[in-house]
Amino acid sequence: MAYIGNKPTIGNFQICDAISVVNGQAAYTMQVGSVNVIPQSANHMIVSLNGTIQKPNSSYTVSGSTITFSSNLVTGDVIDFIQILGDVLDLGVPSDATVTAAKLGANSVTAAKLNNDIISGSTELASEPADTDEFLVSDAGTLKRIDYSLIKGGGITEVDRWLMVDQTLANAATLGNWSRHNASITGVPHGTGMSASSGIWTFPSTGVYEITFMTYIWHGTSGTRQYVGIDIKGTNDAFSSNTQSIGVSYSNVITNNVHNNLNVNGIYDVTNTSNNKLKFVTTSDGTCGFYTTIATFKKLMET
Repeated sequence: MAYIGNKPTIGNFQICDAISVVNGQAAYTMQVGSVNVIPQSANHMIVSLNGTIQKPNSSYTVSGSTITFSSNLVTGDVIDFIQILGDVLDLGVPSDATVTAAKLGANSVTAAKLNNDIISGSTELASEPADTDEFLVSDAGTLKRIDYSLIKGGGITEVDRWLMVDQTLANAATLGNWSRHNASITGVPHGTGMSASSGIWTFPSTGVYEITFMTYIWHGTSGTRQYVGIDIKGTNDAFSSNTQSIGVSYSNVITNNVHNNLNVNGIYDVTNTSNNKLKFVTTSDGTCGFYTTIATFKKLMET
């Protein structure tokens, strides 16, 4: 068979199994590996009979997997070979590791061809992911998995509120005798909650906290002006040697039985729950009563 230009070098080329001629028979079944094969047409075949290439649709015709010669063959005739070209644009089954990304057409891979362990976006997650659900992130160009628990915002995860028993305290006293505010009213703690021992506060987890302190103060000495303050003090060594003020507020009362308010707010970055502690300390030039004292703790974000 002649070609204009270069002969095709790709296609589903197959050589049929050897066929024994039957005297007086023109039609024969074509097989490859004992399995019937069906050429696209007679023009997609090269047939050699008795050493001569046969002309398609003249010397033979094809119907399904049957080739029929134009005349009955006789004893002594030899079907040398039947080569099926197939569709010369049909590559058949590619060899392993031969299909590259450049050979795939745009949008050629659909969800129907993806296994369920492939991230395709075809299935909706209708609720917040579990902490162990994973996302893909590019870490300096390298694609990595990361648990949702490590990237979720989470909102406010810790809120706690405590009340102090009414006390009369002098200068530099640490405020103690705390109890958690009524949970049935405030819903605290939200999260694990704070803990206090002898006026020293321990945080439930690392993070940036907002501390709000409010108290109703009373003059303790008749006929004198008295200043009163409250200092929120933090530490990074459990108050072994280091103390740092993170919020302070002052007010004053003038005469006996006069009341006033103190309010103070501070931000504390807790990086180590064993070392970062907190306490509320009075500053005054005398003795003062502290009533309706409330401390609120709110975790704003991870550290």
